[in-house]
Parts: sequence; structure tokens; C-alpha cells
Amino acid sequence: MTAPDKKTMHVTWLGEQRYVGVSASGHQLLIDNSPLKVGVSPMEALLGALASCTAYDIVEIMKKRRTPLTAYRIEVEGERAETAPKRYTRIVVRHIASGEGLTEEALSKAAHLSHEKYCSVAATLNSEITLETRVE
Repeated sequence: MTAPDKKTMHVTWLGEQRYVGVSASGHQLLIDNSPLKVGVSPMEALLGALASCTAYDIVEIMKKRRTPLTAYRIEVEGERAETAPKRYTRIVVRHIASGEGLTEEALSKAAHLSHEKYCSVAATLNSEITLETRVE
């Protein structure tokens, strides 16, 4: 049996509502919910994680199907509950792409494959997860 794949992120408070996250590989993510925002909010970061996860899948799927994309972007819109914890209740993901020989049907199939089979962020959002809190 193989060990579970673990990812880590260390987040440090920078003051006000501004934080920097550093991954195990040393890459940084600025999270900012202060009045003078210079980074994305935590909920915006979640939308970005979903969009980039599915984008990775779709670019690879289309390349393997010999229909590489020449342009691609994703627009993600999240609707939040009105009461705390104000979680997302609905997320709409729009895939806008072009490429030689690309059809709407092929892009739609790739998007469904990503959202239903490959994208770990989408799978996490659609599942019950164990969240363990420790205070040190």
C-alpha cells in the first residue's frame, strides 16, 4: 500500500487581513481580505484553484485528442450563501476556447471529464472531507 499524497501550505499573517502562503516547493500565494486589497481573498483563491485545476485537465485532454488549443480562458462565478459561513452554494464554470478543428462538443466532453473524473479540486468541492483542527 502506498502512502497518501500529501500537500502542504504554510500561511503567515502579514498584518490586517493579509497573509502569504508558501508551498512545500517554495512558491508563494498572497491572500488578502484587507480594505486595501493587493491579493485575492480566500474565496477568490478557491475559485482560482478550481479554474486552474480544470484548465490543466482540459489543455492536456485536447492535446491528447490531437486538437490542441490556441487560446483558452475560464470564467468562474461563485454564488455565496447570505449567512455565515457564507459558503459557495453554486459555482458556474465557463470554458472559452479556440483551436483548429475544435468543436463545442469536444470541449464540452473534455470539461465534463475534468469536472467528473480528473479535477481534484472539483472532487473535493463535491465531497465530504475530514477537516481536523489542531492548536499548538
